[in-house]
Amino acid sequence: MVTSVKMDDDTKSRLERLQAEIRLKTGRQVTQQAILARLVEDAIESKAELVDSFRDEHRPVSTAERSAFHEGMVSSGVATSEDDIDDVLYE
Repeated sequence: MVTSVKMDDDTKSRLERLQAEIRLKTGRQVTQQAILARLVEDAIESKAELVDSFRDEHRPVSTAERSAFHEGMVSSGVATSEDDIDDVLYE
């Protein structure tokens, strides 16, 4: 079963350039369908990376996540200033 995939002109052009480069470097004519199939195979193998690439850069933290984070914090009883932090980081 063959199904068409819609893509914008820029993506189509990049796919065509990739196809041409594969032909030049391997001497084999490869269809765009074969290239897309290989890309999907590779994406399935590294699914977590692909999923992460679609996440927003900054995701709001839920109240439950914030509470869980603060539950793990303990007070050392010592006040820490910015100078103290700078001393540790930069010396």
